[in-house]
Amino acid sequence: MEVIAAQLFAGASIGSVLLLAALGLSLTFGQMGVINMAHGEFMMAGAYTAFVLRGLIGDPNISLPLALVVGFGVGGLLGLILHRSLLSRMHNRPLDTLLVTWGVALVLQQLARDIFGAPNVDVPAPTWLAGPITVFGIGFPKARVFIIVLAVAAVVGISLVLTRTALGRRIRAVSQNRDLAEVSGISSPRTDDLTFFIGSGIAGLAGVALTLLGSVGPTLGQNYIVDAFLVVVVGGLGRVKGAVIAAFGLGVLQAFVELSLGASLAKVLVLLAVVAFLQIRPQGLVTIRTRSLA
Repeated sequence: MEVIAAQLFAGASIGSVLLLAALGLSLTFGQMGVINMAHGEFMMAGAYTAFVLRGLIGDPNISLPLALVVGFGVGGLLGLILHRSLLSRMHNRPLDTLLVTWGVALVLQQLARDIFGAPNVDVPAPTWLAGPITVFGIGFPKARVFIIVLAVAAVVGISLVLTRTALGRRIRAVSQNRDLAEVSGISSPRTDDLTFFIGSGIAGLAGVALTLLGSVGPTLGQNYIVDAFLVVVVGGLGRVKGAVIAAFGLGVLQAFVELSLGASLAKVLVLLAVVAFLQIRPQGLVTIRTRSLA
């Protein structure tokens, strides 16, 4: 029982990291159709934001909460600049957005090397996240529990924005029918800017959270970008509910496979499982219900 509980927690921990990485993509890719390969570099920017604030403030007990706010702003600002300068000119050209953002990702990686150096750096965790939380004799690392809570909070926040606010209604209207939204008085360029800001800001938030799991380097985002796209595609494009199910489902699957076969083989088997699933249900777990004349 202890082994099962430990692996379930490990799966939830992996799933929460995947969810934070994929949640922003569910907006920019799922809602807007933009293939943003620089999303991982926005995560990297958030992680380096935590590193810089730790150096400026000194006390990680203060710098981490502040970094969550500033990291969101840094990621969102980078996304807004990218969208306004390049991607706003490439609507309905997904291949072009993929190539352009891949180039932007390489530029941001090199910029990080020039500013912070090529070696990875560490960001000390706050003292209030040190050690485990013991439940029924099983220890759960506080840092990973914090990331799970942060992922849940991010999902609740995004869900409330999309379902309970005027901005959320505009985002859904533009994603479902851009032309009809325009003639209804909705400014699709402004809505796209805000959508990209929020989605990229969540990437920065995810980057701050990743500093609790390991060191920070220029290629940090590349370790998560493929998995994040897999979560979005498996969950269903633009479906937050689907992204949650896919992230935690893939996380638990990977945790249990790792237990017996190791991390490398687990990655391969999870990818094969995703490919097999998409052959059966290419639209993903959750789809948009629409009325069709066909």
